[in-house]
Amino acid sequence: MQLKYVLLALVFLFVGINSNEETMSWNEERKLTWKDFRGKPNPNSDAVALTASGITFGYSVKTSGRKIIGFTTSVEAHFYPNKSWYLVKKADDYILSHEQLHFDITELYARKFRQHLERLVVNQNIKTQMNQIHEAINEALTKTQKTYDDQTKHSINVEAQKYWDTYIKEELKKLEKYKSQ
Repeated sequence: MQLKYVLLALVFLFVGINSNEETMSWNEERKLTWKDFRGKPNPNSDAVALTASGITFGYSVKTSGRKIIGFTTSVEAHFYPNKSWYLVKKADDYILSHEQLHFDITELYARKFRQHLERLVVNQNIKTQMNQIHEAINEALTKTQKTYDDQTKHSINVEAQKYWDTYIKEELKKLEKYKSQ
């Protein structure tokens, strides 16, 4: 029996990132601080801060001859310190919590991704199925991030911000089984 392993790594980000880019993995115990935001602020932006985060996805497929007989996956929610920035004179703890929630939303979709992957059954189309799930998760993540900023007016709408804080916390709890380690 001949065994082959194929590794494919796909990355989704809000900004262009190369594979050598420094990352921080999402961790329930470790919240972002302003020291984590080391990128150069965009002088043309109206934003006070920007959080660059995304989902890193990889998988390995085990084969016997031409038949796929197993697979493993890796899904991580990452923050990119050198692509994330803030305006020192305008930033405060409230803005930082808004930015943290962007990273938490990325973690939520990493959990949803893991949940979908767990339900897959080994078959000859498994790579296509995983890539389709990856694409769908990234589209949903992007849409949610945009909706979050639209509804909160980038944190200006305090009531909407409170709603999102509670909503994301509840959604993360529902998918706790799939949280990043």
